[in-house]
Amino acid sequence: MNNEILPRKVLHISDLENQKAVEHNDLITSVAKMDKIPLKIFELAVSCLDTENIPKDNTVYVSKETLFSFFDVASSSKHTRFKNALRNLHEQAIFEVQEVQKKDGKFEYSIISPISRSSWNDYNDSVSIKFTEDIMPYLINLKSNFTQYLITDIMELNSKYSVILYKWFSMYYNQYENYNEKGQRREEQLEQLRNPYIEIQELRRLTNTTNEYELFSNFDKKILKNPVEEINKNTHFTVTYDKIKKGRSIVGIKFYIEKKKTTIAPMEYKLNDPISQKHQQIKEENENQLLGLAMQSPYTKSLLKQLLINQYDLIDKKVMVGLQRTVFPKYEELANLQGRNSVKEHIQYVAAHRVPSSKKENIVKYLKASIEDYLVTVKINNIYRGE
Repeated sequence: MNNEILPRKVLHISDLENQKAVEHNDLITSVAKMDKIPLKIFELAVSCLDTENIPKDNTVYVSKETLFSFFDVASSSKHTRFKNALRNLHEQAIFEVQEVQKKDGKFEYSIISPISRSSWNDYNDSVSIKFTEDIMPYLINLKSNFTQYLITDIMELNSKYSVILYKWFSMYYNQYENYNEKGQRREEQLEQLRNPYIEIQELRRLTNTTNEYELFSNFDKKILKNPVEEINKNTHFTVTYDKIKKGRSIVGIKFYIEKKKTTIAPMEYKLNDPISQKHQQIKEENENQLLGLAMQSPYTKSLLKQLLINQYDLIDKKVMVGLQRTVFPKYEELANLQGRNSVKEHIQYVAAHRVPSSKKENIVKYLKASIEDYLVTVKINNIYRGE
């Protein structure tokens, strides 16, 4: 059982900065019948999926601390709210997916529950979230008609409608950027992607408000004004909109999407935000903790002895944190399978067969690939021997 647990990649708060969620456009335009918290937990779980290494059991792992920080939960109530949020995710979360059929242009509808199981315990920081088989095609093997966006943008949004609109804006703007770069669309087609129009009836369907906010002034405030202001404040988009009338009735909304122009780092425009400062502080604390563990690890001594790392690597925080985060857990897995001497033997083998390169080598990536390849061989041999 331990052999299954060790290889898990757990998403930590320090991983969020460049983490992206990727979803099929049919899921972006589906009706998310759930509250803000379950929706944001789902989005966070989606960002954990490595589409190049899809987990066989459809399960991803995220740290509790990441969940707490993601929702900015007060320490006094964080465990209770955390459990309630996961319970709500199972009890109420569904997507009503509407797919256009190519043959006749008609729609096909599906109702999908996205999460089948979540679990955690009191003795470690990991929470497992298992996707259903039905939702997986909308999250993996996406060769076309998909949208990706930074999970840190979602993190800052405190309204369900803000999340829904942000994803919809991302879908259109991503297409605009793609076709504009490749020159595959006419100017008027690019304008429709950069400044998309949506009918009020479709906007109500998308936000699941067909029978809510019947007075348009209320609808305007809750579904348009407040979410757009929140998106402008907390994401890399700046959005404005016009109400399109037919006679006296408002029949649709035309949005104008701009990406914030900045030559600084993607997250730098949030540096003065207290929540972002908190996340940065947690990231630095986690990295310092990993650095301390790496410096004390016997694996560091073994790598030094075999000249796989040097004194310059020891003072390179990125290298040492990378080793502790991605390489040393694999060494622990090998030690549990075959004993600690097997790790020393593996490191000696890697050092003896390492091919010198004229280019600056990413030693963390090299050592990670080496141990992962070796673990595959070890596990196959164990199965063959019936262990």
